[in-house]
Amino acid sequence: MSEAPVAMITGASRGIGAAIAHALAGRGYALSLGLRDPSSLPDSLEQYDPLIVPYDAAKAEDARAFVEATEARFGRIDALVNNAGIAGPLELMPAEPQPDDEMEEMLDALLSINVKAPFRLTRAALPALCRSGAGRVIVLASASGKRVLGLNAGYQMTKHAAVALSHAARRAGWDDGVRACVVCPGFVATDLTLRHDLPRHEITQPEDLGKLVADVVTLPNTASVSELVVNWRYEPGL
Repeated sequence: MSEAPVAMITGASRGIGAAIAHALAGRGYALSLGLRDPSSLPDSLEQYDPLIVPYDAAKAEDARAFVEATEARFGRIDALVNNAGIAGPLELMPAEPQPDDEMEEMLDALLSINVKAPFRLTRAALPALCRSGAGRVIVLASASGKRVLGLNAGYQMTKHAAVALSHAARRAGWDDGVRACVVCPGFVATDLTLRHDLPRHEITQPEDLGKLVADVVTLPNTASVSELVVNWRYEPGL
């Protein structure tokens, strides 16, 4: 069994996931990274000798396989970071007519990746997290999971569901030392926000979230942060 605590992270090939992996490795965590393309591991993470597991969030069987591979290598799981997600546009009243089959395809994709995948992975990992006695679950949601500002209803629905998932994990594992936190950032300087006309140097950086997540994960059981809302601009109520 690994002497170091072990963190499972999805979507760690770039952006927020990679930043969280760096931050947790810097706090002494061994890394188990679920990547859709195992060859996409950035060079900067190779120094930590992570376990790389092929993981496609759209495939139900990959959740349990990821957990089993992690336990086989390390003998323990101490943190799970559900980071993988998509942000396809799906409005209730689109400006241009949208075929029903196109709408259904996008809705299914959003629910599959943003809701069903983290539910499956959390469910599969929770027994090991409970055995840790200080297991941690992080769910990357969005400020869109706390309020409705734009018109992307499909994305907003899934991120509200992600908030509920984190609170459910917190409730389910509490007596066994599991603490869960949903992280709800506004715009972050990742590939997902490139289509927005935003000052890239002013919006939240992935490294900001990496540090915050590492801080939350390493808190003792006596200091539980259930929600972490992070924004780069002032919004009433956030």
